[in-house]
Amino acid sequence: MNLIDFELRGEFIPLDALLKATAVAHSGGAAKTLVAEGAVQVDGQPESRKTCKIRAGQVVTVAAAHTRIRVHRPAL
Repeated sequence: MNLIDFELRGEFIPLDALLKATAVAHSGGAAKTLVAEGAVQVDGQPESRKTCKIRAGQVVTVAAAHTRIRVHRPAL
């Protein structure tokens, strides 16, 4: 499984934008399709909201892409 560490610049990032920003999905539409198909989990739970707010400390898993994304704040 690929592990991506994503540095969050604001308070949150919408799930579909995170998938696009990390190149797990090649476009916003592809990201929304992944979520709609049930291929995405947030903190181990299935997530069906395409624009749910992902915050620092959360882990997003996309089984179809064999990828896990850890979201964290920038180091000071």
